[in-house]
Amino acid sequence: MGGLFRHVQDLVTGQQAAGIAAGVVCGEAPGNDACAAQLATLEAQCGLGLHVVPMRRLPGFGDVSNMREIGALIDRLRPDVVHGHGAKGGLLARLASTHHEAIRVYTPHGGTLHYSGMTPHGLAFLAAERLMRGWTDGFIFESEFSRSAFIAKIGQPRAPTAVIHNGLATNEFLPVGHADAAADFLFIGELRMLKGVSTLIEAVRHLNRPVRVRIVGDGTDRAHFEALARSLPPNAHVEFLGAMPARAAFRLARIVVMPSWHESLPYVALEAAAAGIPLIATRVGGLPEIFGGEAHRLVAPGDAAALSQSLAAALAEPGEIAASAIRLRARVAQMFSVTEMVASINGFYARILDGRRSRRAPAPAVPVLEGAGR
Repeated sequence: MGGLFRHVQDLVTGQQAAGIAAGVVCGEAPGNDACAAQLATLEAQCGLGLHVVPMRRLPGFGDVSNMREIGALIDRLRPDVVHGHGAKGGLLARLASTHHEAIRVYTPHGGTLHYSGMTPHGLAFLAAERLMRGWTDGFIFESEFSRSAFIAKIGQPRAPTAVIHNGLATNEFLPVGHADAAADFLFIGELRMLKGVSTLIEAVRHLNRPVRVRIVGDGTDRAHFEALARSLPPNAHVEFLGAMPARAAFRLARIVVMPSWHESLPYVALEAAAAGIPLIATRVGGLPEIFGGEAHRLVAPGDAAALSQSLAAALAEPGEIAASAIRLRARVAQMFSVTEMVASINGFYARILDGRRSRRAPAPAVPVLEGAGR
């Protein structure tokens, strides 16, 4: 229910407003009331319905039955476009629709691009991506970083490509005020190793002053991070608050920290910038594209000492980081619009569909003048 879900929800909502009927296949039943509410909101926007097909995150034998079920759904609904989001979504969307007329579009959202070809899993995943290039009619990347990573790790796409950034709605640029007992720093995201939470906790360990950190989110590595936090010295206080909406979380601290080891184009960075919250982040994925002229402030991923220096500087010079937040907010408002995102994706679909129709159209009849010669 993270950034990929947010992207799909925004896209489907915008497509409904544009008169396009969209449906969603997702691989998780609601895990709690908050997730159930989000899925119910999304389902109300789905002209072709919302369909839960339980599936594993990693590839396995269950993918065969998943492909059959999704293929039967495509047979029944007969969409013009099947768009796979993320590694598993991209795999199933393309394989399940190989015998159908729909065009097949793929957006990695990081996914397999986070893997190295030097590991067994990475070697297998990247090989599968190379194979599926021939079963893809169009690639949409949410950042220039993702397109470059795809070319470097997988090879040149064999179909049209576009870079279309994630975007925000106008109301997300309303400022968010701090609560009375705001902490110094806030992390918000999935509690997984690749999000760099352990790097943040180690960076806090190096601070020689009282500091308060709030961690919002949930995930498979939460217990590990909680154990690390318990080993901190008394001057460092870390709270784990569970999942909540981003704008509600922003009220809980003065500065947002994104210590990720890997990212694509994270919504949390866009949302924090739009809300006017100062942001400290690592130089990964599409974050330099978000920061633009402020990219010199980005920190090397996995470097707890460098991150600690950035945290200390932000506490020592609040005026400087506040001024940077104002500049970043203006850049995001100019370049990252959800209206533009939806229109660009719809336009990309239309270009591929028009190209297919023109290739399949019969050649015009050529008039022939016949006569008898002498």
